[in-house]
Amino acid sequence: MSRKGPLSPISHTGASARPRHHYISSGLALIALGLFAAAASLAVVKPQQDFDRPEFLAARQTLVLPELQAAEASPSFSSPFIDETLIRPGDTLASILQRLNINAPGLQNFLVQDRDARSIYKLYPGRNVQVAQDDQGNLTWLRYYHTPGTLENGKFISKWLEITPKGDGYSAQEHIEATDTGTKMAEGEISSSLFAATDAADIPDAITLQMAEILGSKVDFMRGLRKGDRFRVVYETHTHEGRQTGTGRVVALEFINDGKTYDAVWYQPAQGAGGYYDFDGTSLKGAFLRSALKFSRITSTFGSRTHPVFGYTAQHKGVDYAAPTGTPIHATADGIVEYIGNQRGYGNIIVLKHQGNISTAYAHQSRFAPGIKKGDRVEQGQLIGYVGATGWATGPHLHYELRVANQPTNPLAVDLPVARALEGADRKAFASATNIYKQQIQLLASLQQEEGVQVAAAD
Repeated sequence: MSRKGPLSPISHTGASARPRHHYISSGLALIALGLFAAAASLAVVKPQQDFDRPEFLAARQTLVLPELQAAEASPSFSSPFIDETLIRPGDTLASILQRLNINAPGLQNFLVQDRDARSIYKLYPGRNVQVAQDDQGNLTWLRYYHTPGTLENGKFISKWLEITPKGDGYSAQEHIEATDTGTKMAEGEISSSLFAATDAADIPDAITLQMAEILGSKVDFMRGLRKGDRFRVVYETHTHEGRQTGTGRVVALEFINDGKTYDAVWYQPAQGAGGYYDFDGTSLKGAFLRSALKFSRITSTFGSRTHPVFGYTAQHKGVDYAAPTGTPIHATADGIVEYIGNQRGYGNIIVLKHQGNISTAYAHQSRFAPGIKKGDRVEQGQLIGYVGATGWATGPHLHYELRVANQPTNPLAVDLPVARALEGADRKAFASATNIYKQQIQLLASLQQEEGVQVAAAD
């Protein structure tokens, strides 16, 4: 019978007149009894002759061990090790192969000489190159995703070159396959430049260029950015076999410049061409771009100045943008080619006629975009030529003029035309189709404002 409370002495008497005392707690007694019971099931217990002799327990059990089996040789690792890199400005084929640590003797010579591998001759910055190698470091395949996420017949497809070992050499083959399209969200803050901020937010350069183009009529990305300006963007990504192969278009964008918020969202109506609108449904396409160049710097503004060639003071009828020869020039608004050719001091010049008795001129071009002629209709953002130094120019730059009723006007100060807004059923359809992207932009804003979280790039 177990007892609770302080330990109680238990006396054992026998042949010896000297008593023996053992202090056993109730809990220990139960454990001891359990051990004795377990031992009894495995052994023969020698009977106790008297209380003065210690108890002896003898236990013996023969254990049969399983036979040891020779371990089967593990199969070789069948899945390849895949590595990838993005092409950087200035990269060469040799630098890419070296960065990927490719062990493939003769591969570079094959890529340079084989006509079927000619797509790798042009390395586009931002495009993806992947390599797969086995566990011995031997080449399984090399892929160059030279045309990722191209829209054809209503589907986004990816085109890539694949190189595989063949005998003592290699084989090159082009592939075309539908890609999986998803979206990413990112946000950042301007500290020095737009590209520095988007690089810090892990945003591809192709998306950065789109951001500048989409809001080019609202934000002066060349001279109007302020430290502390913020942006939030949602853009498409294209993947193949779970790996990103490229980016698509920007689907939503918010840019806070000098305390003022500008936004844009892509909308594809049931009828007609798609385009960018602000969140209230006002089209951004009808407005003029602030500049015909993506990124540049102003070297001469509108107004009186000393002529750089002749030295006299004269009225400068436009704005000069310094840029290297060959820099692409884009139309600042939809229009019709009114003049294309050479005009004395202007050199190679294109004049576009727009709505509202407005025209624009693009002078000193090195050459015109192929196929453009007088009377052609051009769209806002369309390539029309390249920066040069023809005519009366001391160096390569674009001379840009804005003319209202054929009178030169300062393009940096004039209030440019405002585009039309969607109404009625079109407005409801727009709200329904774009609400999800507006919510994503609002989510990024709430994370930043409430928690101070900076989202680099989130799926």
